[in-house]
Amino acid sequence: MAISYSISEIMKKGSWIRQMFEEGARLKAEYGADNVFDFSLGNPILEPPEQVHAALLNLLNNPTKGMHRYMPNAGFPETREFVAGIMREETGYPFEMEDVVMCAGAGGGLNVVFKALLDPGDEVLTFAPYFVEYGTYVRNNGGLLTIAKTTSEFQPDLDLIEENLTKKTKIVLINSPNNPTGAVYSQQTLDELGQLLLRKEREFGHPIYLVSDDIYRYLVYDGLKNSNAFLSYANTILVNSHSKDLGLPGERIGYIAVHPEVIEKQELREALVLCNRILGFVNAPAMMQKILPMLGKARVDISIYQQLRDRLLSMLTELGFEAVKPQGAFYIFPKSPEPDDVAFVKRAQQENILLVPGAGFGGSGHFRISLCCETATIDNSRPGFERLAEFYGLK
Repeated sequence: MAISYSISEIMKKGSWIRQMFEEGARLKAEYGADNVFDFSLGNPILEPPEQVHAALLNLLNNPTKGMHRYMPNAGFPETREFVAGIMREETGYPFEMEDVVMCAGAGGGLNVVFKALLDPGDEVLTFAPYFVEYGTYVRNNGGLLTIAKTTSEFQPDLDLIEENLTKKTKIVLINSPNNPTGAVYSQQTLDELGQLLLRKEREFGHPIYLVSDDIYRYLVYDGLKNSNAFLSYANTILVNSHSKDLGLPGERIGYIAVHPEVIEKQELREALVLCNRILGFVNAPAMMQKILPMLGKARVDISIYQQLRDRLLSMLTELGFEAVKPQGAFYIFPKSPEPDDVAFVKRAQQENILLVPGAGFGGSGHFRISLCCETATIDNSRPGFERLAEFYGLK
């Protein structure tokens, strides 16, 4: 076999999200794009704020010598200081420029963190349902992904978390707001998790790092204030990118921030910088780094995603589907009307509705529906959802 066994196995299992993308392309070619209702991909639909384009034009019209060359692998000092300033403002902790490493998106950042921390056989505990690629990221770097189920409201279950923590647990990985459920963890929940990890550190005799995948941290609804893992636990590493809040997923601009009180901080900082390089990222994209300090607190209009959530959730519940109301991100994770969520998703394809089965996220018996769509897609999909509701006797 030409390719590695591990990659071959991953390819056989496939990514449900990518499979839906390919099926969508086939259906759109057959029936026309307007007649296919694609809720499969979390690909942001909002264009970047005008400040992004203005900053890029300013940079291009006023280039500085060497701005496209290599910079320090951790990123431009002024960009890292800008991010550190945001962290100081949000937490009150004395973040320094050296606590920040710019990275190639959140996916790149998580791989950098795992490369820096994991030895073969170390465990990374996350909560199901979870982002489909976590297992591959962990395996890329010699670790083993372990799972603790969440509550019926998709909140962390502290008892189950404690049951799944072992002496091999090196990292606990959280994602709030969550993909695929849209659940937001409260500060109290993170405080309780932090206390549990402190107790387990003493019991096991080694550090346990809390890694917070914060890629949706600014996408919260209904006036809710998001929590911050830095406020709950010292051995915390936060990974974020501007794919969602600035609508820049293709630009791969993100950062890793470490708590000022994290254990062996200097060694960790140096390891993150080294791993950013040796994984092949070398550094985050230069022009994106340059414009970040010019943008301040610019964001896409989050209210549009909230309106899409309300429109879609209202339609689903009217038709008899059961779903927990998401508080953030841009997904809804309803119960499948039959236990086999893969079979349900295939049945929905007969209505030209593209969904992703929950099994791909460790959440069997559910399906994920993305809010990255136009209102017309929701409205025009209603007859198909009505037929599904009738077929399954939901009405």
